[in-house]
Amino acid sequence: MNRGARAATSLWPWLLAAVVLGPALLGRGYVLTYDMVWVPDLALRPDLLGTGTALPRAVPSDAVVALLDELVPGMLLQRLVLYGALVAAALGTRRLVGRSLPAQWVAMTAAIWNPFVAERLVIGHWPVLLGYAALPWLALAAGRARRTGVVPAALPLLLVAGSLSASAGLVSALVVLVFGLRRGGGRATARLLACVVAANLPWLVAGLTHASAAVADPDGARLFGTQPEGSLPAPLAALTLGGIWNAEVVPGSRSTWLAWTSLVVLVVLAVLGRRAFLATTPDAPRWLVVGGLGLAVALVGWASPATVGWLGEQVPGLGLLRDSTRMLALLVPVEAALLAAGAAVVVGRARDAQWVVAPALVVVPVLLLPDLAWGGFGALRPVSYPASYAVVRDAVEERASTGPGGDLLVLPFTAYRAPEWNGLRSVLDPLGRHLTPDHVASDVLLVGGTEVAGEDPRGPRVLDALALPAAPERAAALASLGVRFVATDDSVRLGEEENDLLRPDVPGDPVVSSGELRVVELARPTPSSTPVATAVALGAAWTVWLGWPLGALLLTLRRRHRARGGTGG
Repeated sequence: MNRGARAATSLWPWLLAAVVLGPALLGRGYVLTYDMVWVPDLALRPDLLGTGTALPRAVPSDAVVALLDELVPGMLLQRLVLYGALVAAALGTRRLVGRSLPAQWVAMTAAIWNPFVAERLVIGHWPVLLGYAALPWLALAAGRARRTGVVPAALPLLLVAGSLSASAGLVSALVVLVFGLRRGGGRATARLLACVVAANLPWLVAGLTHASAAVADPDGARLFGTQPEGSLPAPLAALTLGGIWNAEVVPGSRSTWLAWTSLVVLVVLAVLGRRAFLATTPDAPRWLVVGGLGLAVALVGWASPATVGWLGEQVPGLGLLRDSTRMLALLVPVEAALLAAGAAVVVGRARDAQWVVAPALVVVPVLLLPDLAWGGFGALRPVSYPASYAVVRDAVEERASTGPGGDLLVLPFTAYRAPEWNGLRSVLDPLGRHLTPDHVASDVLLVGGTEVAGEDPRGPRVLDALALPAAPERAAALASLGVRFVATDDSVRLGEEENDLLRPDVPGDPVVSSGELRVVELARPTPSSTPVATAVALGAAWTVWLGWPLGALLLTLRRRHRARGGTGG
């Protein structure tokens, strides 16, 4: 490979990721789409560490963002995370294929341009994408640990990046264990297990402290399980890396003949490249095991929703299985490597036509999913928050610095909004994250017209308080639940009945009113406190999580220093 070809190959994922993200990288503002809610300055507050009553779904990702946006502006940080995840996924997948130039280009294209990435981008699951990006690198590092008996210094850092949510942590842990464990591994095996546990401690411990609430609505297994896409049945949708539960984030091309064509291309190239895959991909059999597990778990909820629903209702924590297509992250590198191996075989047989066949194979994933281009045809456009958000934040922060503690409640008490200033795109309520106090949020979801119950025990109590007939009674009941501030967003359009239920009048001492936002302070909120045992457990978990990557790095440097000293002596 000449120098120009090497440079072009290295630049390709950077260019392709830019084409995918498009408007998300340009202009000012934040990409706000479904679960992706970034704010100018996310305050590091107790509920981000897992002390709140809600399940710790955003632990440790929110706390990491709150720390990093003190160093890097949130607007820039969001772009770095999204762009870096796509590029890292492509560069890591490139390491899984041989020296064939067409294979490397196809592998990187398939790693970035696929339905899994498209759907997770639009639904806003950036920690899942970071976990996916880390998988090839984790496999290589864990494989090295298995062969040498020494855990590479990069492994703890990769595990941290790949474990910023519970589902991402499970996927990363599985890859490390499958690629890193060996018979009679002894201390090396113990170190790998310690790394896996330490990387996931914040959400594990926070989840254990919420065990009584960590049971899921049994209907969720059916509603959140793998879904068909167009005429493509659910198993085939999953095999082609789609099948997400939210039809609103599925690219339109997945409902056309292009989805079936992608299945045919996948099968043909995988059959052609199976031998080359086994010969060139490091630890190929283990990758097949990992990919098979990812596909199997993705289909469990579809195959037996009643069983998964019962498990989620009875066993705390197993509600993680309900959005099962997250596990397809394990399958993407396998399919990308198989496609690359098959492409190398086709190019090798093309002989004189290689210069035409090779570029054609590289752009096949793009042609089969054209609506991923330019931020999903504009679905990832950044927007600026209304000026009223900054005004309200300053006023609430000043008032919260004095007086009793207490939480924030945002009305209407619904999980998602579709603000006009966000182009009517759905997004988790951003106001609660924009302000500084801990906030009580609704976790009730509406999927296909069916309401899926939330897990936060305070949610139903808040609804009961809002349903009281007299406004003073509502204020007193909310204060007894630990609510000090009530912020009302009048820009959210509701029907009359919904408005009475979810945005009734709650009287209090006015704090600020700006634009369509207004905040009042309730009298004598009941102070809430974290049990001592919970605080100690979470404190220990976060201390280990923050300290162990640094400790692993220092241990590696010390080992290298000793090795140099021994050689020199």
